[in-house]
Amino acid sequence: MVHIAICDDEQSFAGYLEALIHKYAEEKSEEIKITIYNDGSELIEKYDPTIDLIFLDIQMNITNGLKAAEQIRKMDTRVSLIFLTSLVNYALEGYKYQADNYILKPIKYVRLKSELDKWLEHYRKSDDAFILVRNDSGIYKVFLKNLHYLETANRHVLLHTDSGNIVSYKKMKDFEKELDGQGFVRCHAGYVVNLYFIKRVEKLELELTDGARLPISQPRRKLVMERLADYWGDML
Repeated sequence: MVHIAICDDEQSFAGYLEALIHKYAEEKSEEIKITIYNDGSELIEKYDPTIDLIFLDIQMNITNGLKAAEQIRKMDTRVSLIFLTSLVNYALEGYKYQADNYILKPIKYVRLKSELDKWLEHYRKSDDAFILVRNDSGIYKVFLKNLHYLETANRHVLLHTDSGNIVSYKKMKDFEKELDGQGFVRCHAGYVVNLYFIKRVEKLELELTDGARLPISQPRRKLVMERLADYWGDML
């Protein structure tokens, strides 16, 4: 399912755009969830990291789209942004926030359809698969290509990523199930590792590209070697 947000302080326009997206979803047999925000400040305060694409109006009274985009980019570097505006010069400013494009108001269905077609094609070719991790600090979007390994620690699971460690209260078996078929393998009761980051195997130990060394339990060694051989074979 694709999650699209509309952020516009003109409720009539937001409703109109929502109807157009629903029309597109029906024509294309796409499953699209739509969330509407009435201002940039609401988008920032109630931001949902599952959002894939934001239609963001630039000219809003309380917090305009450019200021909202600046804050959103601090929370989510991957979400796609398409600015909505009636003035081209404002739209051009939006590219500093890695906007995918801009659409001039009033918007017509043919333009929206073209934009969504292009965006969906790019979206499906991207390698931005992720999982969501919730803890007392908030909700985190963890991209699998940045997730080195998971480790059980003090009855919780610690996710080791490029940008630091994140604590989760889910069980390791739940993560193992969620990551099945995504290039991960459980090498030990206490560890699930991303095959991409394995540098070498030494008896009952893995060395990762970041220098970490993880144990392999004897019963799991055969599975680990089979998964790794398949993965490296695909990479060659």
